[in-house]
Amino acid sequence: MAKCAVCGKGVHFGKNVSHSHKKTNRMWKPNIRRVHCKVNGTPKRLYVCASCLRSGKVERA
Repeated sequence: MAKCAVCGKGVHFGKNVSHSHKKTNRMWKPNIRRVHCKVNGTPKRLYVCASCLRSGKVERA
């Protein structure tokens, strides 16, 4: 679910690295917001990342 409907930004995977250099899995999630947007003139509810909202790629309804 954590995927932007505009740019397709999703989760990224990597490792936690402790002080003893032991590595465990982790993930980074994008800042996804559920917003009312205008799509082809009709209002729709989309999941959009905060960077797309700030840059004006989405017209809010």
